[in-house]
Amino acid sequence: MKHAFSAFLIALSIAVGAGAPAFSQAATGSVDFVARATPSGGLDEPVRGFPFYLLSKSFEQISNEAEASFPKSDMDAFIAKLEVSKELKAWMKKNQTVQLSGEEFVHKLKPADVMDTPEFFDAFMDRHSGSQGEGFPKPKYKPSDKTKDPAKYDKLKAEYLDAIRHFMEVVPDSLDGIDISLAAIDPGHKWSEMVAARNRDIHRRALDLAQSKYLVARADTDLQGQGYLRGLPPGNYWLSTLDVSASVGDARPRWDTPITVAPGQQVHIILSNINAVETPGSTAAP
Repeated sequence: MKHAFSAFLIALSIAVGAGAPAFSQAATGSVDFVARATPSGGLDEPVRGFPFYLLSKSFEQISNEAEASFPKSDMDAFIAKLEVSKELKAWMKKNQTVQLSGEEFVHKLKPADVMDTPEFFDAFMDRHSGSQGEGFPKPKYKPSDKTKDPAKYDKLKAEYLDAIRHFMEVVPDSLDGIDISLAAIDPGHKWSEMVAARNRDIHRRALDLAQSKYLVARADTDLQGQGYLRGLPPGNYWLSTLDVSASVGDARPRWDTPITVAPGQQVHIILSNINAVETPGSTAAP
């Protein structure tokens, strides 16, 4: 009797084990999708031979996770290490910029900024070094006056600086071109390189996470723009092209579309310009 009961348990175990895969297979779902894009002024066309990734987390969330792995560049700390005057450092921190070139920079400058910042004042004077005959103020003091008559020297110099300030206020265009003389100390390029390097690191990390930690399945579209994903455990997913945009005429759609798969369910989804992620340069159908 004991041996018979043991044989029964073994047989039952085998039967249950044999039935488990069938139950698991029945509980899985699938996704059938078609991707089409519409260029401006044209008809929609299939997105052919394009990779799509089924992710357990949206690519936007993955990118945020990747960004959190890299400390944000600290502009104030960057400014503190620059070999420039304390006045220029204060101006950079106040305006939250280290760019000392271009129209945007010049338009930020006020006469007080130029007068109070040694580098700006020197650049302005260098810019107008040959403008003595164009209404630009002329100094009425001589370097020798500083020793012979310090009070007179200080008075005349103060009047000269007031005249320069007034000239800037009356002729705002006089600040144009000031950035040419600041090129040698402009840290904007170095800062941009630091930011770009961090962005590249974040980008690589996001792609690595998406294609390893959060990847559930992948499918390439066929000539009709269709793709198929089978044997998916129930759950919430995102059908994504990561950060790659498809190219159909002048349309550049990219997708990161949420999908819910229920047990045994076959999900059908159409991807188009309408449910694409907005990206610079993309064209949506009217």
